[in-house]
Amino acid sequence: MNKNKENYILPEMRREANRSRRNTAAECSRFVMSEEAENLGRGKKYYIRTYGCQANVRDGETMAGMLELMGFVMTESVEEADVLIFNTCAIRQAAEDRVFGEIGSLKSVKARHPGQIICLCGCMAQEEVVVEKILQSYPQVDLVFGTHNLWRLPQLLVKVMTEGERTIEVDSEDGDLIEEMPVRRSASCKGFVHIMYGCDKFCTYCIVPYTRGRERSRRPQDILDEVISLKQQGMKEAVLLGQNVNAYGKDLKIEDGFTKLLESCAETGIERIRFYTSHPRDYSVTTIDAMVRYPNIMKSLHLPVQSGSDEILKRMNRGYTADHFRQLYDEMRAKISDITFTTDLIVGFPSETDEQFEATLDLVDYCQFDMAYSFVYSPRSGTPAAKMADDIPLSVKKERLQILNDRLSAIASKRNEAYVGRTLKVLCEGPSKKNQNVYSGYSEENKLVNFTGPAGLKDRIVDVKIEASHSFSLDGSAL
Repeated sequence: MNKNKENYILPEMRREANRSRRNTAAECSRFVMSEEAENLGRGKKYYIRTYGCQANVRDGETMAGMLELMGFVMTESVEEADVLIFNTCAIRQAAEDRVFGEIGSLKSVKARHPGQIICLCGCMAQEEVVVEKILQSYPQVDLVFGTHNLWRLPQLLVKVMTEGERTIEVDSEDGDLIEEMPVRRSASCKGFVHIMYGCDKFCTYCIVPYTRGRERSRRPQDILDEVISLKQQGMKEAVLLGQNVNAYGKDLKIEDGFTKLLESCAETGIERIRFYTSHPRDYSVTTIDAMVRYPNIMKSLHLPVQSGSDEILKRMNRGYTADHFRQLYDEMRAKISDITFTTDLIVGFPSETDEQFEATLDLVDYCQFDMAYSFVYSPRSGTPAAKMADDIPLSVKKERLQILNDRLSAIASKRNEAYVGRTLKVLCEGPSKKNQNVYSGYSEENKLVNFTGPAGLKDRIVDVKIEASHSFSLDGSAL
């Protein structure tokens, strides 16, 4: 494979760090498959491994759609694949380490199959240190492209496969919104729908504004068309995605844009609507009011708080206080008494004291979260927090994480006990991952439910009588 550096467009995180907030709409264009890419995959197979959040899953679905339009067929075998794509996440260092471990192990596979094309894309590809590491130590990687270049995958594969050119195309300009891209849905009962891309919050610990770019909202009609399409395909649930869905429409000059979009999606008649992720700073009471008015908007909310300490929140650049978060919680609970809450929490942020960690525990006790994603802080190169002294010993971080997880587990267990004896409506996604004789799915309350029942329940909304509870799941029987 030719290593001509003229084929390298490298990331520039400094450009993202210095960008100003622009409340102008991104240009919008439509996807067109080039003639030279149309039949490139005939007789060939592809394999995609996705890491990270629902946004990454949705990106993986788009890449699968493009590849199949090119004639590729999906395989679950690394050995059989002609094109291997690693669709990556950059939120945690552990995720990056895992990806590099996987790619490293492919060196012997590539030796056995020299014609195999190995690609790295997603958030990791937007990081300068990652691309430099690929250039220096991973010659088996043939193609690297970023989050802004995803729609270019067919053309990039043409260059790599027909011209034998190792290619790196990581654009730091977030560019246009590309609509009508093909998609191969990973689930048959629900679909992920991007409503916007990027983030303008610049929390000091977070790499997303650098890897996903500025906030860019899709046009409302394009989103509605996708939701309507899901309904027409028989899907029961649309999951609206954005790094900060509450900011939807600001760049389009739509006042209260997210709530208006949410209501329009509900009016399509699709049976369930969820959304991820909200930000406390942009919360609007109208969103909760919409959840009250429309029964097909699920009464569950993921609202990341990260810490219960005002000083830590300030150093994180979160833009709110713990008391403000409590007020939001009280307001929402007053309007929807049975609303379920999940959140994100970080322990061991630079200079976090025992007292500041206790403040996080106090907030957890107050809010009684149904579930939380909890993490030990790890510095991400290029973020402001990476310049702070990472002065909390790893042993202390792990101890605090264990204390927090024990508290969260006890609360979740108690909250789940209240569901025993109740009947919940569960969207059946298919057999449980742990037991093929048991179904699995999520209730309206976003509770994971494992249940028994007759054949043919997959993709249906099923009444399930809850018979037992665990910290983070429920067991039951279909009625």
